[in-house]
Amino acid sequence: MAKYKRIFGIVMDSVGTGSAPDADQFDNVGADTLGHIGEFYKGELHLPALQKLGISNLREQEILGVPKIEIQQGYYSKMQEISVGKDSMDGHWEMMELPVKQPLNHFPNGFPEDLLQKISEFSGRKIVGNRPESGTKIIQELGEHQMATGDLIIYTSGDSVLQIAAHEDVIPVKELYRICEYARSLVNGPEYVMGRVIARPYVGPDKDHFTRTANRHDFSLRPTGPTVLDHLQKSGLHTVGVGKINDIFSGQGIAEGYHNESNMDGMDHVDHVMQEDFTGFCFVNLVDFDAMYGHRRNPEGYGQALMELDQRLGQVVANMRDDDLLMITADHGNDPCYKGSDHTREYVPLLAYSPSMQGSGQLPTRQTFADFGATILDNFGVAGNGVGTSFLSDLQ
Repeated sequence: MAKYKRIFGIVMDSVGTGSAPDADQFDNVGADTLGHIGEFYKGELHLPALQKLGISNLREQEILGVPKIEIQQGYYSKMQEISVGKDSMDGHWEMMELPVKQPLNHFPNGFPEDLLQKISEFSGRKIVGNRPESGTKIIQELGEHQMATGDLIIYTSGDSVLQIAAHEDVIPVKELYRICEYARSLVNGPEYVMGRVIARPYVGPDKDHFTRTANRHDFSLRPTGPTVLDHLQKSGLHTVGVGKINDIFSGQGIAEGYHNESNMDGMDHVDHVMQEDFTGFCFVNLVDFDAMYGHRRNPEGYGQALMELDQRLGQVVANMRDDDLLMITADHGNDPCYKGSDHTREYVPLLAYSPSMQGSGQLPTRQTFADFGATILDNFGVAGNGVGTSFLSDLQ
């Protein structure tokens, strides 16, 4: 019999908690998303719900404004990534016992001409951009040109990603999705294998008023093997994906899915799912931290988003049933006070709470994100890929 009937896993996209041991391999030594946001706020970062769950206790140095506390709710730790990359796909796949071991293609000098030519011929449109760049910056630079010509803005980042931006009034969202689906077909191998193709629609009258919309859609590489979600579903358990979870796993292993307009919309979906009676796992991604504030190097907005989430988490904890388990983590870092505009290789928090817990305290540092998924499988008595180590028995 399962210890917990329902497990809710919330991924605070990009909320890292200090440089990982291999950060030097990614030129990310010194990155610390949570620590640097606390310093930016000079003690005015207030996260009472996360504080009670141990968000500062899991760190060597507490978050400024969020002191460590002696008595906390549940258990806390941090997790280290073993996947070769540091983007959302790597992080989420590894959590679901499918770490990415082979490096995917990335193009720091722009995409090869043969790839761009095929996309151009398929779409009937010319291509501009073709370089690593911040999405907001390249849209501000080339958006008016795109509106005038109908060209596609194609760009990338330090990750294995091909992004296509277009104004919704010039290229309708459905057409942009169709182009991205075709681009996805070109990078599934064998010549090029990429993690994600992302549609980046935007609106606005001019470069000073362009904003990216919630119609973003990630066309991810299909999982290269079974995941925790697949194992759960095949065992008759209910699986729910909130936010870009459905995109990251290409819908595989997900029975019920919800698209997020924002972090708060995502938490509305969580509140809704918590009213449902099911046995299984609800996997949630809140992407605003990453997309709106991390890549844009906006620590003020990032901290505000954390405080808004914290308020909602208080409500989630209050509404939990005795046989619910809540686990909160992240998929990578994206330090808004760090150099560049890409993800940062960091430890991620691990917070676990249930109203039925009699104990609390620190768990050993997890050597892979897969421990997250291994614990879920262990709870339901389901066999998986055997990658992670369950900490279920430590939750007392």
